[in-house]
Amino acid sequence: MSIRIRRAQPEDVEFLVELANHEDVDPYLAGGRAREPESVAAEVERSLREPHDHGRFVIEVDDGKGWQLAGSMEFEVKNRRSRIAHLSGLAVHPVFRGRRLADEAARMFDRHLVFDLDYHRLELEIYGFNERAMRHAERIGFVREGVRRQAYRRHGAWVDGVLYGLLREDLER
Repeated sequence: MSIRIRRAQPEDVEFLVELANHEDVDPYLAGGRAREPESVAAEVERSLREPHDHGRFVIEVDDGKGWQLAGSMEFEVKNRRSRIAHLSGLAVHPVFRGRRLADEAARMFDRHLVFDLDYHRLELEIYGFNERAMRHAERIGFVREGVRRQAYRRHGAWVDGVLYGLLREDLER
């Protein structure tokens, strides 16, 4: 099976909306995340217009039947002077789960941000209840750096935000 990532295009909006609203994906994405077609289309447009500062990407899989959309991820410049990007929105459609697609796609994404776009540091934050995402982050080399206690109101309760970082030197090893 082959995997590739690419910047999302307008024709991907329908898939991105469906993915963000899927009952097995939605609970793990940020509460304020774009889920409506107009908002997602605006993010895709911004990604194409500002490729160094913002990116909506799709994950594609070729399992012998041709390339199929399988997931999404994004980044936003957090600090331009210090070359820090904040990553978010990694989601794999449930029909493609269990194949470590997220690991391979995220590694490609991280390398693109560091070596092609020249970011020095990548950061992400994961809800404290999302143990699968935390295991994923650590598997691909992110270092747990701290916890923002009860930082978010999600699903009727206060939840922690677990902070992770990855440095350019981590990828150069």
